[in-house]
Amino acid sequence: MSTALQDERRARLRASMSDAGLDLLVISGNAWRSDYLRFALDVTPMEGEAVALFARDARTRLVVEHPFEAARIAAEQPSYDVLCAPNAAAYAASLLGTADPSRTAVVPAHATPWCLARGAFASGITAGITAGITAGITAGITAATALLDQLMVAKSAAEAAAVARAAALADEGYKVFQRAARVGRREYEVIADVEAWLRAQGCPENFIIMGSGQQEVRSMHPPGERRLAPGDLVTTELTPCVDGYYSQICRTLTIGEPTEIQRRAFAVYIEALEAGIALVRPGVTHGEIAVAQNNVFRRHGLGDYVSAEYTRVRGHGIGLYVDGPHVLEGVDQMLAPNMTLIVHPNTYHPDAGYIVLGDTVRVTETGCEVLTATPRELFSVPI
Repeated sequence: MSTALQDERRARLRASMSDAGLDLLVISGNAWRSDYLRFALDVTPMEGEAVALFARDARTRLVVEHPFEAARIAAEQPSYDVLCAPNAAAYAASLLGTADPSRTAVVPAHATPWCLARGAFASGITAGITAGITAGITAGITAATALLDQLMVAKSAAEAAAVARAAALADEGYKVFQRAARVGRREYEVIADVEAWLRAQGCPENFIIMGSGQQEVRSMHPPGERRLAPGDLVTTELTPCVDGYYSQICRTLTIGEPTEIQRRAFAVYIEALEAGIALVRPGVTHGEIAVAQNNVFRRHGLGDYVSAEYTRVRGHGIGLYVDGPHVLEGVDQMLAPNMTLIVHPNTYHPDAGYIVLGDTVRVTETGCEVLTATPRELFSVPI
């Protein structure tokens, strides 16, 4: 990752801590949820839990649970004190010492071990914690998480440019996916081709899921043993990382020429995606973008299929990973220039199966720039 981007993020974080009256952030993460550690420290744990004590005016300490992790991160990040303990959370809590609870915050809300929350916000309180103290701790964690969430979604121009570079790689990666998707190939063989190509481009970090089949398919998943067959819809969500920042593309293709049912179904997704992207501009909320997409399905008599029973989200922020709240009805996250997100009306269609279509966009002063260049069409590959 660019050292300039690292330095810029840390400067923004320290300025926000100063504005919030904070001296210390206690940041937890693991291999599955490392967004906050990535933002503050450029660290992604590979095994076990990790807890960082990110001080505004002192050297950062990082506790991990495996000696190999400690050695790796210490070599990658020599400016930190990397410590190793079997229980990272408990050891980090013991390091809080005389830290002022009123100037200490723990993040994120969804992954903070209780011993850390208690240590940061209620130092000296025993197991007999009252409901009032518990509510105060919860409120503190929520507020601190919101602080970092806002920093992650409100990207600088340099961060947004990194997402754009990842979007260009995603476009090229999808071309590889199309060439790899052939009758008789197993799902994992298709993904292996994409992974090999991305690594050859200097991109070892990529999240990808896919699906294959017809009306019976209701979601995407990690690649499996299934062989592609004539008539299949083959979907993918391809998410490469460049300079530490991700972009995502969602597309669907058919094995052989698409049927009329598949074409008609896919036309709804094009309409929904275009309705969502047309709304992207400063001042618009994630919820409004979701409504615009969902209303297209409702007009086509498919309103049931934008519910949680058949689908997950209408998009999400994208950057160091999935930034901030999802694009769902009722979400009040407001867009501002240089925010980056993917808009994707991915859901199940009762006649055709699970279909995906999504573009990464960058919010501008007056609207948005679509970073994904791949055409919005139902691709097909020969049998």
